[in-house]
Amino acid sequence: MGLISTLLNLIFGDGRNVLRETAEVFRPNAEADAGRIAAQNAAALAQYAAEFSRRNRSPFDRLIDGLNRLPRPAMAFGTLGLVAAAMVDPVWFAARMQGLALVPEALWWLMGAIVSFYFGARHQAKGQEFQRSLSATLDMAPVVARNITALERLRAPAEPAAPGPATAPTQGQTQPQTQPRPPAEPNPALAEWRQQSG
Repeated sequence: MGLISTLLNLIFGDGRNVLRETAEVFRPNAEADAGRIAAQNAAALAQYAAEFSRRNRSPFDRLIDGLNRLPRPAMAFGTLGLVAAAMVDPVWFAARMQGLALVPEALWWLMGAIVSFYFGARHQAKGQEFQRSLSATLDMAPVVARNITALERLRAPAEPAAPGPATAPTQGQTQPQTQPRPPAEPNPALAEWRQQSG
């Protein structure tokens, strides 16, 4: 028995788990990997805690933080206030809206740029892209209307021309007898088939 254990120790080493060590060359140890992830998460949380744990902030920092939190609630509550004002005092509301109608377009764009600073530049870019696509669509409307009219004309069957007013023959004149002409076939292949079968 001692010879076998000595031989195994000679081949596989002294008490080492060779299979585990070989497998860890190709795949990381799940337990050690979980430990590394936990250490990384703990370090990130410690960094965030150190960033937000400063208690000795200056009055200027507190003022700026407060101002940064104002625009979105102010715009939301201001819009709700305008809706309420329109119901309470319509004349006052209409006067304010008439004042807004006098604001030049350049100032609206400037205000939009300032608002987009708080809500993200994506909102501004998407809004301008939507306006450009809407403008292009409106520019295409007359062309589309003309195309639809032309297509409707192609689909409608050709109406025969109305006969002109018949003139009564004068005395001594006889009206020549004319054979009525068949209406023109819109399909030449159909006309040829009718001639061959008739």
